[in-house]
Amino acid sequence: MSSLTRASLAHGAVPLVPRLAAPGHRALAGVPSPAVSRYAFLLRPKFVLFTLLMAGLVVLMVNLAFWQLRRLHERRDSNAQITEHVHEGPIALPLVVTPATTDAGVQDEEWRTVTATGTYLPADEVLIRNRSQDSNDGYHVVTPFRTTSGTTVLVNRGWIPLEQQSDTTPTPPAPPTGSVTITGRLRAGQHKGRYFSPTDPPSGRLKQLYRVDIARIGRQVSYPLLPAYLELESTTPAPAGPEPALIALPELDEGPHLSYAVQWFFFSCCAIAGWILAVRRSAKQREEAAERAADIEEGPATGDRVDDTVHPG
Repeated sequence: MSSLTRASLAHGAVPLVPRLAAPGHRALAGVPSPAVSRYAFLLRPKFVLFTLLMAGLVVLMVNLAFWQLRRLHERRDSNAQITEHVHEGPIALPLVVTPATTDAGVQDEEWRTVTATGTYLPADEVLIRNRSQDSNDGYHVVTPFRTTSGTTVLVNRGWIPLEQQSDTTPTPPAPPTGSVTITGRLRAGQHKGRYFSPTDPPSGRLKQLYRVDIARIGRQVSYPLLPAYLELESTTPAPAGPEPALIALPELDEGPHLSYAVQWFFFSCCAIAGWILAVRRSAKQREEAAERAADIEEGPATGDRVDDTVHPG
């Protein structure tokens, strides 16, 4: 011991000792940081499963949000196509679609106004069930139409209501007979949806179907059908009565897709915030429980002992 150290001790000075690293400085090697120790419980199976569940929900909701955004873009594209095509003048049907036209070609020309002259074939008429108009349930009446050029196209003549007895199939009004000139909107055939969509029997002769499935209707007639159908707008000569009621153009709005996307993004953020709050709350509860347990084990603090030393008066 140096003379300076001995002198310091002789005067009651406290020797200098190394100080522990202050918070925020690098911890000693091999010693976990307080943050790591505080959240070590997240590695337990229960919390791992909880985290995976919340992550799966967030991924699902984000994908649903982007799905709604894709539907919004599709809706905007469809509205633009409808607006463009319905304002163009009518075109003769053979100039727009032929038996060799592909599905993609029909979709490019969809909603275009076309005209054709020919005769209806009511013997092969079918009804499309579960169709509504003005909040009323009913059917669409689809009748083959043989054009003067020799091709046959399906024509959706319009909507008829359900009978008062729901188990009774209504009889639609007959179409005009003889030579008829029609004007209608070109439409692509309808197909079964990917999920939860009813299916028509693949064989047999059907009088009712769930959709205007051109391929399915074509299997029960003896002549080929064009790969598109028409939504009737006008007929010359005019029908005898008000039914079938003509089908109106769809509303050209964007629908609820944007608001649904925002909702799914909001729900995903709520799930993330909920996970953070749940983890922090659990960590706090565990720290408080550990402090209470430590207090019970230590008993009264050393500084609380009573000084019973007798001092001379």
